[in-house]
Amino acid sequence: MASTWPRLCRGRWLTLVVLFISLYWDAQGNPEDDVDDCESLRLGQYICLDPKIDDATQEPESCKDLIAWVECKPAPNVTCRLSNGTLFKFSGEEVGFNKSVPCRNVSGYSYKVAVALSLFLGWLGADRFYLGYPALGLLKFCTVGFCGIGSLVDFMLISMQIVGPSDGSDYIVDYYGARLTRLSITNETYRKTQLNP
Repeated sequence: MASTWPRLCRGRWLTLVVLFISLYWDAQGNPEDDVDDCESLRLGQYICLDPKIDDATQEPESCKDLIAWVECKPAPNVTCRLSNGTLFKFSGEEVGFNKSVPCRNVSGYSYKVAVALSLFLGWLGADRFYLGYPALGLLKFCTVGFCGIGSLVDFMLISMQIVGPSDGSDYIVDYYGARLTRLSITNETYRKTQLNP
C-alpha cells in the first residue's frame, strides 16, 4: 500500500498540471479567434461602392426582389475573416464582401406621365387606363370623371402616390440625374450625443 501512494499522488499532480496548462492556454486564447467576420465590420472600417444606376428606372441595375448587392472594400490594414473562413489583411483596394441595399420595384410606369394624364385627361379616365385599371377608366369615361369630382380626387391620390400602378410596382420618378433616397434613422446611423446648453 505504501508503494501505490506516491504513484497515485504523482498521477493526480500530473492531472492538475495538465488541467492548469489547458486553462491557461484557453485564457490566453487564439489571436485568430478574436477576428470578426468581414460582414460585421463597423461603419468607417469599410466603404461600399455605389451601385450602377439604370438611367430609365433610376434604380440599381442589379435590383432583384427589392434588394441590390454592392461591393464593399475594408479600410487599409483591417484584418477580418472572409466568407470562406480565411483571414485576410486588406490594403484598401480589395473587395471584402457584398452588402445588400434596398431598392424599389419599378416596372415602367412614369410618375410624371400619370400626373399629367390625371391633370389634363383625368375626366376621360386616361390616368386609370394608363395605370392598368380599365374598369375604373371606362367608368370615369362614361360619367365624365364622376362629374369632375372623381377626376379631382384621382389627381390628388395619384400626385400623392397613394394610387399607383395596378401591378403593385413603384413609379419611375425622374430625379434629374441624381438618385434621391428617403432619409431615415436605422441601427447603422451614427448618433452624435447632444450637448445641453
